[in-house]
Amino acid sequence: MSAEAGMQAWLASRVETWRQLAPQLEALEKSRNHSAAEAQQAIELYRALGRDLSIARRILPASRVTKALEHSYAKLHSIIYRKPHDWRARLLSLFRDEIPEVVHELRGAILWVTLLFALSAGAGWWLVSAHPELISLLADEETINNVERGKLWTEGILNVTPSSVLSIGILSNNIAVTLMAFCVGIFFGLGTFYLIATNGLMLGAMFAFTHQHGLAGELLKFVTAHGVVELSVICVAGAAGTMLGESLIRPTHPTRRESFQHAATKVSRLLVLCALLLVGCGFIEGYLSPDPQFPMISRVIVGFGYGVVMVAAMTGHLFGRKRVRPDVDA
Repeated sequence: MSAEAGMQAWLASRVETWRQLAPQLEALEKSRNHSAAEAQQAIELYRALGRDLSIARRILPASRVTKALEHSYAKLHSIIYRKPHDWRARLLSLFRDEIPEVVHELRGAILWVTLLFALSAGAGWWLVSAHPELISLLADEETINNVERGKLWTEGILNVTPSSVLSIGILSNNIAVTLMAFCVGIFFGLGTFYLIATNGLMLGAMFAFTHQHGLAGELLKFVTAHGVVELSVICVAGAAGTMLGESLIRPTHPTRRESFQHAATKVSRLLVLCALLLVGCGFIEGYLSPDPQFPMISRVIVGFGYGVVMVAAMTGHLFGRKRVRPDVDA
């Protein structure tokens, strides 16, 4: 038999097998839970396809058949070597390992953003205390009139809106503010600086204004249960936004685009936990905070208790992360 006849015979014997590759690869790619027999069959197919590709490259270089086999071989290779799909293990790894690593990397930025928020709140308090008329720049007329009449804007809110509806509206607004604090970091961090400073200024100003009318205690009573975690999450999201800005100012990759994509992918994991924490804040602010029947001690316990849960979640200890102890030389 001549070489040409042998080649034709080999092609004829393998054509039917190659035709079945497409549906086989599609079935393997769609399914994530394979039996041992299916896995063994895929490995045998991988070996046979490798042999066919090796022969095709020698006798049919640069042909359409060889290119098709190369594509199928690469696809089967990616299917065999892809990571097992276990959503439970993926979520556990996300909350136990990945998010705490991001928080640890952001610890400096979180400290500076929190300090900015506190200083802005102090500045807002001082400005309104020294110049009460400036409150008109930060609050609407109805709110100002209510406080001047000795009534907080939060009083009677449960008589107007059911707690369930109120909670959904509050958590949606909180998540939107948090996302905004993160996204405006794209403006080289200046957007995050503006948003955090503005929120701190408004908080301090409102406490100063209510203090002038004897309502600061009532306002503190309202915000204690949900405010500890809510304000902390906004500061954390702001710190994540500064990482976006820093990736543009001081890129760690060959291009600013790659540096930004890397930073966005990393810190976006943290926003998942922030959103979940804000859902809890929304329910607290909708059910507990506006209800006058809850005493201050209950609000303090809920607020700081939820704060402990937040710290445990962001450090991974809530999900079983073990504390790493440094090695001590003998």
